[in-house]
Amino acid sequence: MAQIRPFSLLVSVYAGEKASRLAEALESVLVRQTVLPAEIVLVEDGPLTPELHDVLRHYRQIFPNWVSVPLPENRGLGTALNEGLGHCTHEWVARMDSDDIALPERFERQWAFIEAEPQWDVVGCAVGEFAHDPAAQTAVRRCPAAVYPTIKFRSPLNHPTVFFRKSAVQAAGGYRHCPFMEDYDLWIRMYAAGARLTSLPDVLYLFRMTPDTYRRRGGRVYVASEKMIQKSLRAHGLISWPGYVYNRIVRVGSRYLPGGLRAALYRRFLRKKH
Repeated sequence: MAQIRPFSLLVSVYAGEKASRLAEALESVLVRQTVLPAEIVLVEDGPLTPELHDVLRHYRQIFPNWVSVPLPENRGLGTALNEGLGHCTHEWVARMDSDDIALPERFERQWAFIEAEPQWDVVGCAVGEFAHDPAAQTAVRRCPAAVYPTIKFRSPLNHPTVFFRKSAVQAAGGYRHCPFMEDYDLWIRMYAAGARLTSLPDVLYLFRMTPDTYRRRGGRVYVASEKMIQKSLRAHGLISWPGYVYNRIVRVGSRYLPGGLRAALYRRFLRKKH
């Protein structure tokens, strides 16, 4: 029987999610784990579909230590997670996205690391990417154990894989509205405030990454968030003026590329083949 550890699991779901994917995600963290959270805090980011509510009812029966946080309208991931964070009763909080899959030993392995290395404030892990079949991984994304200098150019952690100290996140100002880059924005502020961030090299999490996912990473919303990120990096002294100009050209410029070309660049330079 899986043992319970004193951490909260924070998940957000919105109406656009597929019920089957949500079921897979919850099954992976509430049924198949070798170690379980003490509670799940699930934010309903706006009204959900009947099919999603059916899934939630089913898993509430399986896992009773459940806190629902319904929002009256869709507010975006950053705002939803910040709202949910306030309902987490434990100092350590684990993240999970509503359409991914955690491998059975994810919580056990990360929790063991946290107990053995208590100096860390955020602990992530590597992810295996898949398009449709979780058994057919297409790439692996590993993050460095030391986040600097990676943080100067891209997010140094795989967001849905992390455990973090609630107090450290709140001390840095919590999540903010920065669409598609809420995590990067948070890591910048935490790192600048002296928090310690790291990642395990083990693949303990499967991330759903289809060609459309790559192609969607562009447009006005992405450009606005990218500009916000670069201003934050500069304001916190993590990049120089030349670095700021370089990032604006390369990262902001990439958001204007055609979707197919952007997808090819992601696969070529930011992913390792499985």
